[in-house]
Amino acid sequence: MKSLFIMGTPASGKTAVSVGLALKFQQEGYRVSYFKPVGITGGKSRDEDEDAILMKSVLKMDHSLKDIVPYTVGPSYLSGNRNCISLQEITSTYKRISEGSDIVIVGGASFPHIMGCVGLDSITLAREFKSTAVFLIHIENDFSLDNAIFVNSYLECRGIPIAGNIFNNVPRPLLAKTEGVYQAVIEEKGYRSLGVIPHRSEIASPTVAEYFEALGGEVLSGKENMDRLVEDVLVGAMTIESALGYLRRAPNKAVITGGDRADIALAALETSTSALILTGGLYPDVKVIARADEREVPVLLVHYDTYTTLEKCAEISKRILPTDRKSIELAQENIDKHVDWKGILKTIK
Repeated sequence: MKSLFIMGTPASGKTAVSVGLALKFQQEGYRVSYFKPVGITGGKSRDEDEDAILMKSVLKMDHSLKDIVPYTVGPSYLSGNRNCISLQEITSTYKRISEGSDIVIVGGASFPHIMGCVGLDSITLAREFKSTAVFLIHIENDFSLDNAIFVNSYLECRGIPIAGNIFNNVPRPLLAKTEGVYQAVIEEKGYRSLGVIPHRSEIASPTVAEYFEALGGEVLSGKENMDRLVEDVLVGAMTIESALGYLRRAPNKAVITGGDRADIALAALETSTSALILTGGLYPDVKVIARADEREVPVLLVHYDTYTTLEKCAEISKRILPTDRKSIELAQENIDKHVDWKGILKTIK
């Protein structure tokens, strides 16, 4: 039995890549199972880990959700009762999952360092499981590549085999630079690029409903269109003169602005906007709601300040549901077209 540990950061697409690789390996005749040692609650309304529900369905696993994800934790896990699951317990559960499998796909937490205080971070677990690592790079700018090189270096120092890196969900404006510059730089550093997967909104962009679930608050308008995709997030904190050109450049966006900025809200509603997110708990002018109703645009009222709202939005990623056959097929298609999956198989063999 071999295991492949999928690591990355929020919005790097760990779930989609896990689904795509698992199905591809199954197609090649391997018995594949899935394990996620540490699930992150993050204030979600449901107890079950959504990755576990998805992978159990996709791979037709007989194991319970509790076995697939033995431990879930929130961002304040050191407060109050500090007793948590032990490394031995997680390893024991991992061995149960792996029985009868040729390959186990192991899903990492939101960041590789999560749970490092108690020795349950992804790097420590990968070493314990004798896994081979794949790191997913979510490119936003040059600093994203710095982070990837740092993580690869640390994995190497800890003696963990690295199959390589996948540049995933790469935005169109950064695609040429990723293929021509970023891949070359990471390979110059001695780390392998397994491929570049372009951003596809159908599989990578969260819906307005997913933003609402993460942010809470109230839906003031557009409840019937909560399934709209959000391809970009903009903050409207400038003058109205500066805002107009800025808002027109981004399609299918969510615009975050204060509830008292009716001018920005109304300007956003005249462009391709998937949702308005009004911060500070301030109810907007009635003109904003009236125009949003006319344009059928969801308006979310949240009680965080603009900065906190933006931070929370940065960690929201697309969920793939077991019933979402199109996204599942696209996940496998991305692996077929853009990833050196044969190279991964050779590495873990």
